[in-house]
Amino acid sequence: MIPLFFKEKTMIQRNGYSILGYGCMRLPSDDKLAEKLIMKAYNSGINYFDTAYVYKGKEEQLGKILAKNNIREKVTVATKLPVYMIRKREQFDEFFDEELKRLQTDYVDNYLMHMLPDETTWKRLVDLGIIEWLEKKKELGQIKRVGFSFHGSTDIFLRLLDAYDWEFCMVQYNYLDENSQAGRKGVETAASKGIPVFIMEPLRGGRLTKGLNKKAQAVIAKTDKTAGEWGLSWLYNQETITCVLSGMETMEVLEENLRIVDNFKTFDEADYKVIEKIKDAINSKKHIPCTGCKYCMPCPFGVDIPGAFRCYNTSYNDGFIRGETEYVMSIAMKEEQGLVSQCKQCGKCEKVCPQQIPIRKEIKKVKRRLQPPFFRIIRRISDHYYKTGNKTIE
Repeated sequence: MIPLFFKEKTMIQRNGYSILGYGCMRLPSDDKLAEKLIMKAYNSGINYFDTAYVYKGKEEQLGKILAKNNIREKVTVATKLPVYMIRKREQFDEFFDEELKRLQTDYVDNYLMHMLPDETTWKRLVDLGIIEWLEKKKELGQIKRVGFSFHGSTDIFLRLLDAYDWEFCMVQYNYLDENSQAGRKGVETAASKGIPVFIMEPLRGGRLTKGLNKKAQAVIAKTDKTAGEWGLSWLYNQETITCVLSGMETMEVLEENLRIVDNFKTFDEADYKVIEKIKDAINSKKHIPCTGCKYCMPCPFGVDIPGAFRCYNTSYNDGFIRGETEYVMSIAMKEEQGLVSQCKQCGKCEKVCPQQIPIRKEIKKVKRRLQPPFFRIIRRISDHYYKTGNKTIE
């Protein structure tokens, strides 16, 4: 066991969870450094550690560290069922038993349906017997609480909230995603139902820190806060948020995040004005000036217009891979796909767009960028997923 270098202390908590949580996906492969990071976090008051079946090697790393330092019972461990890999009922136990083995534990505190895309996927899991399985695991004490993680539109998120008696949820949310993904409306609705909300991508994977353009950097340089402090504090100021997850892969990042929590102060009107200035600076580089108002929706042909435009802008601002990934996760990998290739160029959307965006023209640009030839393979995988899913019920 390594010595406890740091005196244990408490941290701001909501619903029993530290306001800052540890996202373990980016834990360093160096086991000694990973252990130092986890123990530093624990002794600094972080009590929530999040991992997943598909985070290669991370469940094992976390389990080994918690067991070695005898702190498993003192923290909350969250991991995830890869619902996109489930084809038959027996796989519930296959995946879960493997996760318990990796984590060196006999129970999981918070168990998530990983990247649950829509109600159709949930219904498929229900038909396979997921509800009965979860209830049995909870009865045995092997699962304490059930939740889901989500990438997608606000409307779908709101419907999923009503699909089951969830005990928590996890969404991508930050000041740039205030009106996209689950968005503020989704976060506040979940909280109003008494569902604790956990946040992933609080800084857009570094986009809101080291990835800021010069204009946004200039705004922040005139303040007394760092870019990370602005992003995290904006989240901490929302009482509807239970815990903000951060993938802290270096001691420097961990210590900075701990400093931000220790110095957290309630925002005033001037602070919110700074956030708006930062957002304006970032959005000044938008390729398509869509605000996500959704006046263009619903599209008679099912195109998710604001969602597609958001992914298109992301592909330029955050990199092509990031934009394409979001397009696949939030638009392609669900039954009611909102692909831009479904557009029939009717023009109905342009008549109601407050920004007077030439939507039909822009949709063609999105299609060329986000639906290149290799996208057909992704489409076939998605179609196969839904066409074969219910046939595997046993």
